[in-house]
Amino acid sequence: MSTFSSDLRQSLGRKGESLAAEYLQKKGYKIIERNWKPQKWGEIDLIAIDHDTLVFVEVKARSVDPQLKPYEAVTDHKIQTLKRAGFIYSQEHPQLPKALRIDVVSVEFDERQKPKIEYFKDVREGIDKK
Repeated sequence: MSTFSSDLRQSLGRKGESLAAEYLQKKGYKIIERNWKPQKWGEIDLIAIDHDTLVFVEVKARSVDPQLKPYEAVTDHKIQTLKRAGFIYSQEHPQLPKALRIDVVSVEFDERQKPKIEYFKDVREGIDKK
């Protein structure tokens, strides 16, 4: 993979995470952490509080691809990783809500970089891709 395409992917990812955070804040979520990395099991893009629930959010952002939507990159393995990391986070922060949830925000950018956001709430058992 070229440095250019890697840089573009990282740029889209950062832009997608910012848009996802804004989207969730408009829905009333309080973003309390971004890009949290436990010692094991990857990274949690956004951690938020939604009323009395601690929410771990995976953000997937991509340019338009008719073959693959961003949320389709969230595998069962990734959901299991988020569950483990979320459990660690909740243990390290016992003052936060005890109810836990995993959500996914999918951001797809068209040719003019206009974003389309899709939101999947509570994906512990996988994403319902209707």
